[in-house]
Amino acid sequence: MLNEANALCVVVIGASAGGVEALGEILPRLAGDLSIIVVVHLPPDKPSLLTSIFSPRCSLQVKEAEDKEPIAPGAIYFAPPDYHVLIEKNLHLALSLDEPVHHSRPSIDVLFSSALDALGANTIAVLLTGANRDGVDGLAAINAAGGTTIVQHPAHAQAPEMPSAALRVCRPTHVLRLHAIAALLGQFPQRQRDAR
Repeated sequence: MLNEANALCVVVIGASAGGVEALGEILPRLAGDLSIIVVVHLPPDKPSLLTSIFSPRCSLQVKEAEDKEPIAPGAIYFAPPDYHVLIEKNLHLALSLDEPVHHSRPSIDVLFSSALDALGANTIAVLLTGANRDGVDGLAAINAAGGTTIVQHPAHAQAPEMPSAALRVCRPTHVLRLHAIAALLGQFPQRQRDAR
């Protein structure tokens, strides 16, 4: 999962209902030089508490994404409320006030689609618990392009609708419980180094 120019290992994660709890099982287990960009569906009119929730629990730096900032290794970026977050081809982040997708801004599909445009088959995408289908189309496109797609096992999701919808439209690379997702993500930086 190598980007030659920047040697970044970028993972995009989408979650909706039950997502904070699911991320609490994954993000604190991650270390090293992963770059994680996360969309969680949030109320548009309230400040996000995600950075204050996860900063004390994670060894990676946790921050809210800012427009035009370069993606750094060893960092977790959360989409701010009421903004889409995208990955640009130069591996900077971009924020957008474009229309909601699947009634959501930030939208998981917008993040996933931009990741595919920027990273191609090197994209690593994770779709977690949720009660709608945001992220399903983007995940299917990444899967079709040869990227790595990881879906939380619906039987173990607080809201199984979103992962179940993903399984109806594609055959992801992995369908796993949360602890196994964390373990798998932890392997990617080493795989990247081995590929050099």
